[in-house]
Amino acid sequence: MLFVIDIGNTNTVLGVYEGSRLIAHWRLETKPSQTADEYGILARNLFALADLEFTKIHAIVIASVVPPLNSVLEQMALKYFEVKPLFVEPGIKTGMPVLYDSPADVGADRIVNGVAAYDKYGGPCIVVDFGTATTFDAISAKGEYLGGVITPGPGISAEALFARTARLPRVEIKAPSKIIGTSTVGSIQSGLYYGYIGLIDGVLERMIHELGPNTTVVATGGYASLIGGGTQRIQHIDPNLTLEGLRLIYEKNKVK
Repeated sequence: MLFVIDIGNTNTVLGVYEGSRLIAHWRLETKPSQTADEYGILARNLFALADLEFTKIHAIVIASVVPPLNSVLEQMALKYFEVKPLFVEPGIKTGMPVLYDSPADVGADRIVNGVAAYDKYGGPCIVVDFGTATTFDAISAKGEYLGGVITPGPGISAEALFARTARLPRVEIKAPSKIIGTSTVGSIQSGLYYGYIGLIDGVLERMIHELGPNTTVVATGGYASLIGGGTQRIQHIDPNLTLEGLRLIYEKNKVK
């Protein structure tokens, strides 16, 4: 079995593959202060709850945008699974040329998403990943990573509003029943939800204009279902896209 780990700034997503089939997955809060032992015990407990044998894990692949956790996760993999993990980093095989001005600047998760989206949906395509930041990544018809757009995520936008105003309450980000709010809470929810949808569709419209009208748009990440479902431009919502990309990259790099 293959253990895949996606470490984001806010959430960590874990998955277990048996061949090409995802048999278990979990979404947890990213905690940079956790030790290798804490991650190892947590992983074993999750495996036990899913009735999976951790001794059957033969490989681990990790995409991380939190560098301080890399050595911690490597220690965890070696101690608890007796496996040296593969990190998605410059120099590994992805099968995707990166045309960024500085390829090393592209986050590992963005490349992983691009690999999975191109494999599953073809190109040209755009991946919208709703995380701490919302990223838009453009993949060409030839499977090249072209670049993209980075904006603050819905959670950051909401927190900035609450932190910088004295009287506006903290509210849940959700789809309101109508655009015109008749209360402070309703008005804030309309602004957060419909304002963010406007941002998404506006950016996508311009990207599609550059890439061509036959561009496929797929969304992933924590807010993908909530925000993506209300847009006009997003065609597919694929919550496990990053995990699938990790599996594909492992397949390209495993020792035959």
